[in-house]
Amino acid sequence: MPPDSALADTVLERLTTVYPAAGNPFRAQEMVAYMKGVAPFLGVRTPERRALSRTVLDGTPRPDERDCAAIALRCFALPEREYHYFAVDYLRRHVKRCSSGFLPVARRLVTTVSWWDTVDHLAAHVVGGLVAADPSLAARMDEWIEDDDLWVARTALLHQLRFKDATDADRLFSYCLRRAADTDFFLRKAIGWSLREYGRTAPAEVRAFVAAHDARLSPLSVREALKNL
Repeated sequence: MPPDSALADTVLERLTTVYPAAGNPFRAQEMVAYMKGVAPFLGVRTPERRALSRTVLDGTPRPDERDCAAIALRCFALPEREYHYFAVDYLRRHVKRCSSGFLPVARRLVTTVSWWDTVDHLAAHVVGGLVAADPSLAARMDEWIEDDDLWVARTALLHQLRFKDATDADRLFSYCLRRAADTDFFLRKAIGWSLREYGRTAPAEVRAFVAAHDARLSPLSVREALKNL
């Protein structure tokens, strides 16, 4: 149950008025097909949606953590995907206003109507932002990497995507090996992506890791990891 929030009341009232008015049923069908039917769409393209979001948020105050939770959870309770995108964008903008106590909310969002289009942004920008602000949360990522929910595990793999020099390489490499035997496409892709991104900062280390564990990593993971090296 989302917490009470007057700001969320205002935002959701505006959002559910402005977004549907800009919807396009024919475009919505295309979006549903592209996203493999994960959710219905209103049919609002990203540039237009973000412009509408600015209208929705015009004059609203800065949120606190309770507001962030209420807005995100209420958006994800709505069926159309554009509302989920709004929530992710909102959290990306305000994650620094959230404490480590926000992590359970982030996990709930990761596991709600899960697909790469929301999960990857939540992983890199929201969960990653929380861990960067409170490194003790890395212990929770050690739990997430073992989770039976592939999207939770993918989040653990991707949460350091933006860390660059601050990346915990030992943890990253350990996570890749712990899920290397998985046959799921999204986990194999995430392993390769996380390595490729760290390779921008530490190319020699990534090459050495892949060379040492080539037999354990899937061809997809290896190909993705070495794409730019």
